[in-house]
Formats: sequence, structure tokens, C-alpha cells
Amino acid sequence: MSELISPTETAATETAATESVRASRASRHAGPEAAAAPWTVISADLTSRTARIARDVAAVLELHGSAGSGAAEAADFFRSWADSTSTQLDLVDAPLDALAARFALTPPELDLLLLAGLPEEHEGIAATFRGLHPQGEPRPTAGLAALILTNTLLSAGAAVPGDAACDIAAPDHAGAGSAAAVDARPALRRLLSSGEAVRHGLLRLAGNGTLFERSLIAADSLWEALHGHDAWPDGLPRVETGTVPPGLGCWLTGPGVRRAVAALQSDAGCSILVTGAHESIMLSRALAVADAAGRSIVAGRVTAGDTAGIALLAAHAALRGAVPLLVLAAVGQSEPDLLAVGDVPGPVLICSASTSVRAAGGRPMLALDAGPVGARDQQSAWAAALPHLSGQSAGIAARHPLDPALIAELAVDVLAQGSQPELAEITALIRARAGLTLPPGVQLLSPTVPWNHLVLPPEGAWQLRDAVSRLDYQSVVLEDWELRGRAHATGGTRMLFTGPPGTGKSLAAHAVATAAATDLLLVDVSRLVSKWLGETEKHLAAAFDAAERTQAVLLLDEADALFGTRTEISDANDRYANLETAYLLQRLDSFDGLVILTTNLRSNIDAAFIRRMDFVVEFPVPDADGRAELWSRHLPLAAVAGDIDLAALARLYPVPGGWIRNAAIAAAYVAAAGEDLISQAHLVAAMKREYAKAALRFPGEPPRRRND
Repeated sequence: MSELISPTETAATETAATESVRASRASRHAGPEAAAAPWTVISADLTSRTARIARDVAAVLELHGSAGSGAAEAADFFRSWADSTSTQLDLVDAPLDALAARFALTPPELDLLLLAGLPEEHEGIAATFRGLHPQGEPRPTAGLAALILTNTLLSAGAAVPGDAACDIAAPDHAGAGSAAAVDARPALRRLLSSGEAVRHGLLRLAGNGTLFERSLIAADSLWEALHGHDAWPDGLPRVETGTVPPGLGCWLTGPGVRRAVAALQSDAGCSILVTGAHESIMLSRALAVADAAGRSIVAGRVTAGDTAGIALLAAHAALRGAVPLLVLAAVGQSEPDLLAVGDVPGPVLICSASTSVRAAGGRPMLALDAGPVGARDQQSAWAAALPHLSGQSAGIAARHPLDPALIAELAVDVLAQGSQPELAEITALIRARAGLTLPPGVQLLSPTVPWNHLVLPPEGAWQLRDAVSRLDYQSVVLEDWELRGRAHATGGTRMLFTGPPGTGKSLAAHAVATAAATDLLLVDVSRLVSKWLGETEKHLAAAFDAAERTQAVLLLDEADALFGTRTEISDANDRYANLETAYLLQRLDSFDGLVILTTNLRSNIDAAFIRRMDFVVEFPVPDADGRAELWSRHLPLAAVAGDIDLAALARLYPVPGGWIRNAAIAAAYVAAAGEDLISQAHLVAAMKREYAKAALRFPGEPPRRRND
């Protein structure tokens, strides 16, 4: 035994904590009080329990310390400190009790845990342990633990002969026999190698010496957490879960969810896997299940195979009386991840963006999909987020079918702004939250094109308005009238715009987005198509994901290259092109927003896409009346000369609206440069340039008016 060093300070009496404990004891009744007890009571209770171990250390020092080694002074210090602490409280359901119950710790293992935490109670105790330790560490050794447990059994007159030495008996179970036969080392060796406390990472041995020279250390931040503080390990990223968002009432009634709630209520040893595309959505589902079961959760970010990290999270959850929630970090491996939760007692919640997760054998797993919720839940979420617009929640939910978890995040933004946003401002809130990194060839626009800017035949104009109005009645048709189940109807609206270049297809898409009060995600298809295998699908997936996150109208402009007619497979390129087509068919079916495809030739579009379109809108070259209307719309009345004959221009030049727009702009610049008004000559010269660009014969100038 190494020479002992006397402590340099005496223990201070914790008067305030003692008075708080007495007040708590006077008002306490039977039942779980740890959650309601103040941290001062919890802390004083743990310290008073540790004081018993301090007295055991004092007894060992007196028994084994040599004269002049300072053992007597050290023993007096331990007893003085123990006596200065509050009396034993036996706090019902203290964090230590919750930990012991969850991991089925035996009384000797609890004593080992208290011994490991003893140097954290006072710097004088740590200094004394430093003198006792072979390597000079301020920790108790396994050898000291063996002496304490042996001395406890000796004091009780216990004998541990033969095979019985593998189990350290509690003092009140002491049997008859010779006190000299007692040796706690064999049983302690077993506890420190395969006992519950060590196996679950609550207690560990540190150091490079032999077994009984190594230090006893409690798990990271465990001791401070046992004192009632919200201490957390540095090496375990904590995940804040927030509160259950409004709008999950219908989702909670699903059969799979009800089974998960029952499993949490029964405290069964099972794993509940929640999968989804977005972490915030998965967390909301896990939180909702736990809340429905009357359980709290503690979440941390780990990898599936991180045995030590999972054990540490389980320990901190247990002492808080909570269910551990594992937020799995992706590791990018192709093989399914094996969850290291086999030894964790009780239920475990898991959130994973990947479904390639498998549990160890013998532990049941329940799977929950954090997929889209119904229209009713979305309406409830919007009504809670925007109470001043609760009467319009159905229309808002139809235009912005966000998950309740994401809607709750928007509600935080609304509250921070201190204002009541109108319908038109919701899109800006969504855009700000999206935090997009757009793929190449994708632009997010905020159009402001009213319906009256379009010049279309009546049938086409009606179809555009009908497509937008579908958003208002989607919940009635799909949910109230049950066409989702009866006719397998899906949400979202799919439109195909066909017609020659310049007939207003892109402008109509801007008008649709404006009427839907949302953004427009413009995709330049030519930049998304890649010669590398899988890259086209990757880029398109990013475009669809961006549209879902921003709730924007998705415009795939000039989509012939992607949605063209499938061919007979004659080489590898044909096979890959058909794979791209099949992938996009699947994304169209699952997309709940409004998507618009444009093409110059309808015959280029595969028939499978035509069948999936809710609207096919033709954009013909406008007739003479339509062209005259377009000339009038594009020319500023205050800057035109009196010689302009719009009807003559419309009759002579049978061109699409894009040509008229270009000619009007070009003529305006020429007139402005000459400090003149826009004249007929300016417009004719600009139109001649448009014909030249298209390599077509120019029809000539319109005849002059008779009165000219």
C-alpha cells in the first residue's frame, strides 16, 4: 500500500442543501418524484449515498494503513466529510435508482459506481485517492474496491467459500463461516469484466496497469447528470427534439403507430425504426409516438455500429427516465448497417434516412414510415401555424402541402417576425426556410404575371385556371369523397404545354405560379441531361426535391429530351434512356405539387407521359385578332406614333407572340436612341429582323392607310 497523503482541506457543511432536502422530505409523498424534485434535493441525496462509501473507505484505511502513513488522518477526513453531508434520504426514483432499475444493477455494482464518483464530490477526496493510486491518479483503484467490499463482508461476518465466491453477497445476507475466508477479488473480477455496469458502459477501468491497479471511472458526464444537472458527454452530439408539432392526429391513428405506442408503454425491449427523407420530419414522428405513450426521449447522433456511443446515450436516457433516440449518421457504405442495440434494455427509438438498417437477432423491430400525412393533418398544422388564416387552411394546405414538422418551423419564423403574413407572403417564408443549393440549370423565380397578360384561345385559358383551382378542392375530392382510395387518385397536378416556339408556354407557366401564389422552379432540361450513367436521374431528383422543399411550381422547359418517345433497345444508350424515362414516370406519379412540361412537338412525347397528364394545353400561333391584341399589350401607349396600324401588322405577319414581343422591344430601343416615338417603320424594321433570324422570307411592308 502506497504512502497516504493527508488532505489539505476539510469538508464544508452543505447547510442550504440540507434544508432543501428536509423541506422536500416533509412535502414528499409515495410515487415517482425525481422529475419534480429540485436539483438540490437530487444532488444532496446522491452525496449522502456516497457518504456511506466514504465511511467504508475510512474503515479500510484504518484497517490496512500503517502507522505514520497518514492513514488515520485520511480516515478522519473521510468520516468528517461524510458526517458533514445530509443524512440518507432514500429519495424515491432518484436518477441513480432509475439507472439501477433500467440496467438491473446489483448492490455491489451500485457501490462500485458510487466509489467511482466519490472523488468528484470533494477535491480533498481526490487528493487522498491520488496518494493511494500507484500511478498517482485522483481515482480509486479496483484493488481499493476489493478491499472495501471485502471489509464490508468481514464487518458482517460473511464467508464466501468455494464457488459462492463468484457472487458478492449483500451484507444482510451474510452467512456463517470464518471471516478470514472472505475475499471479494474473484467476484469483483467478474463484475469488472462482464457485470451489467461495465457491459453497458456505466463503469469502466482505465490505465495500463494490472487489473487491481487500474482506475474505476464512471461514464462521461454520468456523475453530474446523477446530481440532477443536464450534463452531456462531449463526444456524443446531442440532438434537440423540440415539441410535438400540431397536425399529426390522423397519423397517430395508423395501425403501425399504435403498435409502436403500445411497445413504448409496455417498456418492451424492442427497436422502433422511423425512416424518412428529412431529419426534422423523422424527429417529429418519434417525438409524437413517445408523447402518445407518455414517455420522454433523449436523442443523440451516432452511427449504427457505435456500441460505446449507443450505450452512453442509453445510460443518459435511463437516468433521466427517458427513452433513447438514436439519430443515425450516414456512413456511406453499401452493406446494411447492423444496429448495436442488442444489449440496450427496454425500447429504443431510431431515426434513419436509410432503410438499409438491420437489427441484431433476438430483438424485435417495428418500422414506421415518416411519409406524407393526409390533407386533414396538413390543414390542422396550417391552422395552428397561422391562426389568423385558419378559415383558409384548406386552400393553404392544398397549395403548400408541407409536412406538419416543416409547418411548425415556419410558425417559429412567423412568431419571430411579430406579424401576421398574408397568403402571398407564405411562399417567401418557405423559400427562406428551404436553404436550397440548386443543381445546375435550375432557377428559382418569383413570378408576377397576371392572367390578363396571356392571349390564348378560350379552351386553353380555361384549362390553366382549372388546374390552379384543383388545389382548392384537392382535399374535398381526395379525402372527403375518398377518391384517393376508390379511384387511386393522387395529389398534385401534371400539365403538358405544347405548341411552336414563342407561343407563350413559358409565360403561361409564370401565370400559373402567380395564380397559385408560389414560386416557379425553372429547369433547363438541356443542362440536366448527362452522358454519364445515373447523372441525369441524380440531377432530376435534385430538381424534384427542390420543388418539394420550396413548394414551387416545377417547370421542365423543352422536356423532349427527357420525356420523349421510348425506343426499341438496340444498344446501351437506348437502355439507359429508357431507364431515365421510367425514373421520371415514377417521380411524376409521386410528386404532390404542380409540374409543367413544355414541348414544341406533342408527337415527341411518350404516350405513357400523355396518360399521366391531367391537362394538355395547346398553344397555337395566335390568329389575327390575337396578334393585334399582343401588339397592343407590348407597346407603351404613351410612346407610340400615330401612324401605327396594329391591325395591318397583325394581318401581314402571322407570327407567334414571342416574335411580336421581340419586335416591340427592338423598335422601342431604336426609337429611344433617335429621341423619337415608336413608329410603324420602326416596327416593320424590327419584324424584318425577326424573319431574318428564322431564315424565312419577309412578307414586306403593310400598305399605308388611305388617309396617310
